[in-house]
Amino acid sequence: MNLITYLKNTTDFSKEKIKSLLKNKQVLVNDKIETKATFILKETDTVRILKGSSYLPFPILYEDSNIIAIDKPSGILTISTSKEKEKTVYHLVSTYLKTKNKNQKVFIIHRLDKDTSGVLLLAKSKKVQEFYQKNWNQVALKREYIALVSGHLKKDTDTIIDYLKIDKNGQVKSQKDGKIAITNYQKIKEYKNSTLVKINIQTGRKHQIRLALKKIGNPIVGDKKYGITKNKEMCLKASLLKILTIDNKELIIKTIQPKWNKL
Repeated sequence: MNLITYLKNTTDFSKEKIKSLLKNKQVLVNDKIETKATFILKETDTVRILKGSSYLPFPILYEDSNIIAIDKPSGILTISTSKEKEKTVYHLVSTYLKTKNKNQKVFIIHRLDKDTSGVLLLAKSKKVQEFYQKNWNQVALKREYIALVSGHLKKDTDTIIDYLKIDKNGQVKSQKDGKIAITNYQKIKEYKNSTLVKINIQTGRKHQIRLALKKIGNPIVGDKKYGITKNKEMCLKASLLKILTIDNKELIIKTIQPKWNKL
């Protein structure tokens, strides 16, 4: 059975309405957008129609006419790569916005690593994107993270200064000729074999926090690249973002602390 026939048999929508849903990328087959009415379904396929924000696999933390902030889960890319086009924050948020306004576009302001969760900000116009990207160090007033790290800290609070450089293979390394990376941390709570910490960054280098905590001997739990793999999810979350809006008002966007498995 093809997709349009299935939708006619299982919904009250007219043929014209179904075609509109397909055209506006509001039909998912196995959680992937399908726009072809003639797409042949298998018995095991799952079909969903996107309505409002309920289909998003993550919470919307804030939204206005200029920006949208979401709580990115661990394990999802911010933008597409050659290997993954649709299961990205950009693609999913773009689809959500088009359910409300088919002409609405979305623009990435900053990124989080695939395995880092938390507050991620996107713009609804090129103008807003450029405002934030050109002035990020001035308008991003506070960038706070929480992390569960392996072991116990030698100091309850400290500032870690490193110099990071991305090599020709895309690997981030600590080198004297790299760009400065400044990471502040503070102990929140100590467990048997791990510690919960709060982190504020003064610079936004790739893998900055992960490398800083590895450097002091307390890698992030679940960090498969720089840490230990005793947790399926990397225990690093962007918990709070304080910004200036485009009309020069302070805005705090925050999320709840995840329930990580303590070591």
